Amino acid sequence: MMFQLPEVDALRTLSRDGRLLFATRTVRLFAYGFLAIILGLYLSASGLTDTQIGLVLSLTLLGDAAIALPITIIADRLGRRRMLIVGSGLMILAGVVFALTSDITLLVITAIIGTISPSGNEVGPFLAIEQAALPQTTTNQQRTHVFAWYSLLGSFTTGIGSLAGGVLSQALQNAGQTPLNSYRVVIIGYALLGAVLGVMFTRLSPAIELAPSTTPPTLKNLFGLQRSRKVVYKLSALFMIDAFAGGLVVQSLVALWFNKRFGIDPAVIGGIYFGANILAGLSALAAGRIAARIGLVNTMLMTHVPSNILLILVPVMPTLPLAILMLLARFSISQMDVPTRQSYTVAVVDPEERSAANGVTNIARTTASAFSPGVTGALFNAGYLAVPFFIAGGLKLVYDYLLYRNFQAIKPPEEQPTT
Repeated sequence: MMFQLPEVDALRTLSRDGRLLFATRTVRLFAYGFLAIILGLYLSASGLTDTQIGLVLSLTLLGDAAIALPITIIADRLGRRRMLIVGSGLMILAGVVFALTSDITLLVITAIIGTISPSGNEVGPFLAIEQAALPQTTTNQQRTHVFAWYSLLGSFTTGIGSLAGGVLSQALQNAGQTPLNSYRVVIIGYALLGAVLGVMFTRLSPAIELAPSTTPPTLKNLFGLQRSRKVVYKLSALFMIDAFAGGLVVQSLVALWFNKRFGIDPAVIGGIYFGANILAGLSALAAGRIAARIGLVNTMLMTHVPSNILLILVPVMPTLPLAILMLLARFSISQMDVPTRQSYTVAVVDPEERSAANGVTNIARTTASAFSPGVTGALFNAGYLAVPFFIAGGLKLVYDYLLYRNFQAIKPPEEQPTT
């Protein structure tokens, strides 16, 4: 008899559309990592101050939230595939304009209406729509394992993208290109990957769609939420605290911090984030098995608290190797709360409200994180390089306490006692 692993069994449940959604996530997260590692360096090389860089990155995230909210709300009525293709178009737009100009006004406008990721993490409408479709391919018992693979794939490909972006820009500089031109090549590559993503989304079948509700919009269900409204809004408020804290230390700004603090080049920074994302992906896969034993909320807390302490320790390390060690140690456990959080959110809401719930919670996270890079940019500009790490770690610990206090008693279906 062949030895069975629950993680492998979960993958076997995926339909052709499920496998294709995993493939689109691979391309998208590679593109995000590819760009994020050089984005702050590119803006700095273009002549922007640290404060201006923070402003552009903040408006990028805020614009992603503003665009993604209406797209995710109407996705189930107008078509999930159609809205995913629209998101790909916004990626192309952002990449092309960022590559062609360093004018602060055009960058700000494009940051607002385009889709670009300064963190290497998900932005735009993609995540909410894909998360709503994935539970339809599996059971409650296997749902968290599917989300764990989904997170692992994203972390791995973000890491590979970060490594590729750093190595490519460094190789171009070694070949005689200016830093600015080398970073511009990476940004053009981001736009091309957005086009590839759009083509892939056209291959999705009608099976990913949900029959639209015949209930007309009202003030009460304006965001597509009815029975799940209270729990979604409460989760969103907590997620905003966590996301604001995370936005203070997005990948682009941490890369800029390593450059300012230790003077290392893009290839080294890319290598650091490659290792960090590989560790994050492996930890995400382990989350499903741990959650099956101790529960989703407990898994989120058990891994998040020590990772926040490690984040606080990064900037106080006296040498580059020690700072890298703290960052890698943090990533080895910090992402275990991602698949558990995603699985928990879709489990405690009604199935027909999953797109809306994902949309509202993800947009809440993106909106909150949008204000953070501006704060970090201002602190960097004033010479307070370590302060964003301290604030981020402290706020994340507050989030962990509030999450436990408010949601420990609310169980997903697979954790409720059977009658």
